[in-house]
Amino acid sequence: MTELEVILTCITFVSLTLATSIFLYARTAISKLLYVSGELADLKLMIDSFANHVEQIYNLEMYYGDETLEHLIEHSRSFIEQLSTFEFIYSLTQEEQEFTEEDENEEEGEERTGIELE
Repeated sequence: MTELEVILTCITFVSLTLATSIFLYARTAISKLLYVSGELADLKLMIDSFANHVEQIYNLEMYYGDETLEHLIEHSRSFIEQLSTFEFIYSLTQEEQEFTEEDENEEEGEERTGIELE
């Protein structure tokens, strides 16, 4: 082998190693991002549910006008607004979750009626 061939072989080996490393790093980073996206979407759903629950309690005759509950509702709304700034992250898995929820609803419908949906 000539000196040029040895140098080109070394450069090729280094570039392939670097490309493989970058590919593996990107794959790991994307999987972590999708995991965080799913967790943020779940967190948003839980916070929305909590805010609705507190608002329902506040609207009950016994608690209507309670300042503590009113402040709790305001706090939950501001928290939801703050969380909505991260919508670009949790929307990455939003379509997947909507598809899964539709499948679950169809399965529940089949179980209730005993009729298969197509």
